Amino acid sequence: METPVKYLLLLVLFLVLKGLAAQDASVAWLNFEQLEDSLQVRPRKVFIDFYADWCVYCQKMDRVAFRDPQVVRKLNSEFYAVRMNVESPDTIAFDGRRYTNPEAGKKRRPVHEIPRLLASRKGLPFSLPAIVILDKDFRVETRYFEYLSPKKMRELLEGHFPEN
Repeated sequence: METPVKYLLLLVLFLVLKGLAAQDASVAWLNFEQLEDSLQVRPRKVFIDFYADWCVYCQKMDRVAFRDPQVVRKLNSEFYAVRMNVESPDTIAFDGRRYTNPEAGKKRRPVHEIPRLLASRKGLPFSLPAIVILDKDFRVETRYFEYLSPKKMRELLEGHFPEN
């Protein structure tokens, strides 16, 4: 085989392998129905990312923190990672109850019942981004209402809760 052809084949192989590696570097997000099934099979900590399409910091975390290989590895191996658009109009069945978004179609930025239950703070309006970590018994361990850099996200996932 001629040398230029060898280099071309090696380049193509490298690009294919790099593409496959990049595919592996993504969080295996679940929805709440999938979470319920998973928790019944094997209890585990739960990481919930509440976001909205208009939230600039949510988008930045998606591009930066949730693509960090260490964050992805930790989320996929030790947590059930759930992601939910807070403006979802869907009815969600979870733990024998049905949760809705009664504000859908009535308000400019409607917030679903689930994020209101899990990510609200007394006396403060609902805000994004909102990260909630639940222990394996589905009790709230911690909440964050700010952009988390990859470093802060890694600290959070290691249990060293960064200062809010």
